[in-house]
Amino acid sequence: MGFLNVLFEIINIPLSYILGFFSDIFGNSFAWAVFVFTVFINLAFIPLTIKSQKASVNQMRIKPKLDELKKKYGDDKQRYSQEMQKLYQEENISMSGGCLPLLIRTPIMFSIYYLVTKPITYLMKSVPATAIDSVWENLKGLELYSKVPENLRELSIIEAVSANPSLSPEIAKEIGSIDFNLFGFIDLTETPSFSINIFEGYQHVWLIPIMAFAAQMLTSVLSMQMQKKLNPDAPSMGFMLLSMPLISLFIGFTVPAGVGFYWVCSSLIAGGIQLATQYFYGPHKMLAAERAKEIVAVYNEEQKFINKRVSDGKK
Repeated sequence: MGFLNVLFEIINIPLSYILGFFSDIFGNSFAWAVFVFTVFINLAFIPLTIKSQKASVNQMRIKPKLDELKKKYGDDKQRYSQEMQKLYQEENISMSGGCLPLLIRTPIMFSIYYLVTKPITYLMKSVPATAIDSVWENLKGLELYSKVPENLRELSIIEAVSANPSLSPEIAKEIGSIDFNLFGFIDLTETPSFSINIFEGYQHVWLIPIMAFAAQMLTSVLSMQMQKKLNPDAPSMGFMLLSMPLISLFIGFTVPAGVGFYWVCSSLIAGGIQLATQYFYGPHKMLAAERAKEIVAVYNEEQKFINKRVSDGKK
C-alpha cells in the first residue's frame, strides 16, 4: 500500500463515521448525508480560507518593499533571497503561510471524493472487501460496465446488485439500509447514458450532469463578477467561465450520478462560502483594515510625542 493510500485511509476512517452519522440522522438518505456532510466540511474550512486570505493581504502589503529589494538585488539572487527572508521575518510573515491551508485542504477534499464514491466500503462496513472484488470481477467484463473506472466501481456494483441480488447476497442485504434516491426518481447509483434523441432517450438521471453544469456556471459567473469588483484591471477569463461547466457536463455523463451530485453540492456550497469569505474578508478589505491600523498606530505615537513635548514644556 502506497503512502497516499495510507494517508487517505487515515483521513477516510474518521470522516466515514461523520458521513454515516449524517446518514443515520436523515433516514439513511445518501443524498442528504452527502449534502450535509459537504456543508459541514466546507464550514470547517472557513478558518483556513480566512488564513489564506490573510496571507494574500500580507503579500500585497509588502509587495512595494519586495519590488525595491528586487530592483536593488535582482542580479544577485542569493543576496535577494537573504534580504527577502529577512523582510519576512521583520514583518512577522510566514513564507509558507498561503500554502499551508491548501496542503491541509487538498487531501481532505480527495478523501471526501473517495467516501462518496465508495459507499459500500465506508457506509456498509459489514461487507467484506472480498465480496466487492468478487462482484466487480463479474461485472467489469460486461459492456455496460467496461468503461467505468475502477475507482468508481462501488456505485455501479450497487446498481447491478439492486437489479440482480443473486450477484452478492451480502451486498444486497446491506443495500436496503441506505436510500440512494434523489427527489424520489433519480437513482444516484446509475450512470447517465446520453442519447441524441433527447425525447425518447431521456432519463431522469440526466438532471445530475445538467445540475452540475448549472452549479459550476453559477459559481463561475459570481466569482468572476466578484473578482472584477475587487480588481477591475484583472484580465478577462471568459474561456474559463464556460470551459469548467462544460467539462462538468461532459464528465457528468460518464460517472455514476452520486459523483455528479457531490460535484453539484461542492460547487454550490464551497462556491457560496468562498464568495462570502471573499466579500467579508477579501484582500482589499483586509488590506484597508491593516492600513487603518497602521495609521492609528502612527497617530497614537505622534500623540504620545506631542503630549511629551507639552509635558516637558510645562516643566
